[in-house]
Amino acid sequence: MSHTQRKKLPEVSRTLAEVALGTKKADLVVKNGTLVNVYTGELLPNTDVAVAEGRIAYVGDATHTIGENTQVVDAAGRYISPGLLDAHMHVESTMLSVTEFAKAALPKGTTGIFMDPHEIANVFGTEGVRWMHEEGRALPLKVYTTFPSCVPATDDLEDAGDKLDVSDIADGMCWDGVEGLGEVMNFPGVIYGDPKMSGEIAATINAGKTVTGHFPSDDEAALQAYIASGVTSDHETVTREQGLIKLRLGMHLMVREGSAWHDVKEVIKVVTEDHVRTDNIMLVTDDVYPQTLVEKGHLNHVVRRAIEEGVDPVTAIQMGSINTARYFKLDGDIGGIAPGKCADLLLINDLKQMEPSTVITDGTVVFNNGAIQTEFPNYVYPEAARQSVHLAGPLTSQEFIMPSRVTGSTTKVNVIQAIENSARTAKGTATLTVESGIIQPDLAQDVVQLACIERHHGTGQISLAFAQGFGLQRGAVASTVAHDSHNLLVMGTNPEDMAFAANELAKLGGGMIVVLDGKVLASVPMVIAGLMSDQPLDIVVKEVQALEQAWQTLGCMLNAPFMTFSLVALPVIPEIRITNRGLADVEQFKLIPVEIVE
Repeated sequence: MSHTQRKKLPEVSRTLAEVALGTKKADLVVKNGTLVNVYTGELLPNTDVAVAEGRIAYVGDATHTIGENTQVVDAAGRYISPGLLDAHMHVESTMLSVTEFAKAALPKGTTGIFMDPHEIANVFGTEGVRWMHEEGRALPLKVYTTFPSCVPATDDLEDAGDKLDVSDIADGMCWDGVEGLGEVMNFPGVIYGDPKMSGEIAATINAGKTVTGHFPSDDEAALQAYIASGVTSDHETVTREQGLIKLRLGMHLMVREGSAWHDVKEVIKVVTEDHVRTDNIMLVTDDVYPQTLVEKGHLNHVVRRAIEEGVDPVTAIQMGSINTARYFKLDGDIGGIAPGKCADLLLINDLKQMEPSTVITDGTVVFNNGAIQTEFPNYVYPEAARQSVHLAGPLTSQEFIMPSRVTGSTTKVNVIQAIENSARTAKGTATLTVESGIIQPDLAQDVVQLACIERHHGTGQISLAFAQGFGLQRGAVASTVAHDSHNLLVMGTNPEDMAFAANELAKLGGGMIVVLDGKVLASVPMVIAGLMSDQPLDIVVKEVQALEQAWQTLGCMLNAPFMTFSLVALPVIPEIRITNRGLADVEQFKLIPVEIVE
């Protein structure tokens, strides 16, 4: 059932009341399960849930609601849980279209998401947001949108494909299903009163919607200024201490467990050791890639991780359901099992495993016994969405060599140091050899060449720098997934392979690629905005597995290296990044030279 068919409560309340009284019969009754009551924190055995018109009519002994046409699902020996709600995620990170993501997430028990489509917004602006939003509205998964707030992520350090301003956000708040402002990453802009940030937050609050945050700093004065400016949540918390401070200040804490960022272990200690109230704590994925969806799951994996760390299962489910619904002011419709709510139910054999055997959305069984039970509409992206890589022309190896400004045989350079499983980078230096006036990468020091090429407007602009920490010994890699402006990012051990990787990826229409000696080892074509594949999950998973294997062939042993690589261009998280304009020092918020000339 899509949002166009989904009934609002006033449209069906008379029917629900009649079913509750037994004068009308239910469409569906889930019989005799143990109810996970997220309102009271109880487990209630031998409970039925009666459903009519896609909503819950009765909870308890629902025998009186069963008629000859009522579909009965036996839940004996199983728990009946509300569907899980992901309070913050980027569908683009899954590399799948919203439809293909829904097919992967629903069987894992996710029945609603609050997506922040800021990746596509950086490529196609409001139009891109609308495409993903419209695609989501037609699905049995409830797809809510938080309108991207920081497009581009910075105005001074990089060039994106498009930009959003206050009027775009104000307009977006009027769309049906837009429930808030996407993570406000430009926290310096917020706390120092940047008119764009202040205007966006005001437009969101005036529309009665929720302002979601992104605050990776330890500066408590800045934090309090950020909260006082109207931002009410954060998913960038990595320590228990940060979590406690935010909760004490009334902030909603989003505890993240994605494919690369594993924050549950540390941050959930606010619950298991500090025993704080959990009403303002939510569980989120932020960024999950396809293999994680298949191997570990979606939000059910985050709930399971919380349980593994010692959180009571019902409390963990609350953090993945009702707390999220309340935060977005949608608890009248979703988040729990009670009369009047949308009938989004999971039947689970073991709460500690959090693997649903049956998933029901809007009163329809959408997944049962290992198979999807419903049809998904086919959303076709317009041709413009598939034409997003615009280079000035084919790249040559000459464009990937960096002349030195010194006359000696060695020179000192600033280096971007990657940190495994972290969105952060460290600012390092290295002494490199200069041959024939050209600065050479140094594989013995694990220093390789990096390039960022403007890919939205065909300007031909290219910047060069050096990276450390990836372990590349040969070949090159390239990606049009390069947060947040999504220019063409290339890294390699030699200029020939770097040029080849960039040109081949442009021919594919974007995505990710690994090459060696002028041959493609693996690629994941992502023709939708250079960010998402148009292929089904199983194909994308195979492509990504081949990509990971190819990274290893080049010598990189990091976990999820392409995820870490895609963040090397994100100039809003410390300490140092590359953009199409040059090397950005995020601490100083300015471009700096690569070569350190004393």
